[in-house]
Amino acid sequence: MLSHTLHERFESYLEALAPRLGHADRVPSFKDYCYGLMLSLPRKSVEPIAASVDPARVQARHQALHHLVAKSSWSDQALLMGVAQWVLPYLPADTPRYWIIDDTAIRKKGRHSVGVSRQYCGEIGKQDNCQAAVSLSVATEQASLPVAWQLYLPTSWTDHPERCRQAGVPADVTFATKPDIALQQVGQTLEAGIEPGIILADAAYGKKTSWREQLAEWGLTYCVGVQEDLSVWAPGSDPLPSRWSGIGRPPKHVRKPDEDQPVSVKALALETDDFQTITWREGTNKPLASRFAALRVRVARGRQYREPEWLLMEWPQGADEPSHYWLSNQPASTPLNTLVRTAKARWRIERDYQELKQEVGLDHYEGRNWRGFHHHASLCIAAYGFLVAERLRCREQKKISLFPAPALPEDYWPRGHATGTATRQ
Repeated sequence: MLSHTLHERFESYLEALAPRLGHADRVPSFKDYCYGLMLSLPRKSVEPIAASVDPARVQARHQALHHLVAKSSWSDQALLMGVAQWVLPYLPADTPRYWIIDDTAIRKKGRHSVGVSRQYCGEIGKQDNCQAAVSLSVATEQASLPVAWQLYLPTSWTDHPERCRQAGVPADVTFATKPDIALQQVGQTLEAGIEPGIILADAAYGKKTSWREQLAEWGLTYCVGVQEDLSVWAPGSDPLPSRWSGIGRPPKHVRKPDEDQPVSVKALALETDDFQTITWREGTNKPLASRFAALRVRVARGRQYREPEWLLMEWPQGADEPSHYWLSNQPASTPLNTLVRTAKARWRIERDYQELKQEVGLDHYEGRNWRGFHHHASLCIAAYGFLVAERLRCREQKKISLFPAPALPEDYWPRGHATGTATRQ
């Protein structure tokens, strides 16, 4: 049974966030919607929430909640920054901090929901009809919180302005790749004054040299996945500087030596014989461990001279070949076990997505427009943020339960339900 104190803290939390909505008239619906997301409901779309928070006036409450989510013009970024200001101070200050970039898919039927298309769905590991959103989470080993969230629009949408208009996509939203969206989110989060962390991302993001270079230009540290065909200069085979006549500026480009040539990171890993077994954290049933090696290399794409970076390679015991590769601009003095723990810290984003969907109904929104998609996600992150803060505040409790759902009136029927004489089950 939840204590009244928890409800009071949730009310204080919502009061602190309420000014982010921009207008006092939105606050009652904001509180109702967030409270509904915290209830133990099987479905957390607008109507079940309306029926649970105001069972005597379901239709009126439904209209108010629908207006808040699908039509009202409050700022998602402002609300998410308010959530961050409340939650992030609870993160331990004496542990490494990460900014985790990733994307998640939400499966959908039909073709009218904004951004829906046949694309890769990580939930099932293959192509499916779904929406995809890019997020940035601030994390430590103990907890994580999304602070940015944006729908990815494939060209099947951006190449058809009328389709976008019907779904309420703002006119200034044009096609952007997922890495482009992620860079925008990093820039916005820096501008918001949130303490930077080590950027973590998989190879879908880290494979782009220009993407990594932008992070470095902003002064950020990263440890990101790369693909096995990435070309690098192996240790001891650095490229030669271009010849300089002594007149004008020294050249920044490099020339390849006569004998040494760049190699793929896979080829380099296959030639490396000093893989070590490293345990990076405790798993559910046993410690998580694998075999790793790290080398200082220079990326060989293009003729631009690049500083040395860490190439971290994983080759599980018994596997025929290496399985994962990361590039990191962490200091040259960084120990191997620190590199491994950093690379593997990205697992927390999967927990974010799982709990956002299973606990607070991130994937339950039934509307079709751009604003509703983002507003529902922001409100879900607000509810999730309270759970994160409570877990960090009460560290002896590994799980903070949702609020129990109230009983619905006997005469309540969901919209579209056949209301014949059959007994309600």
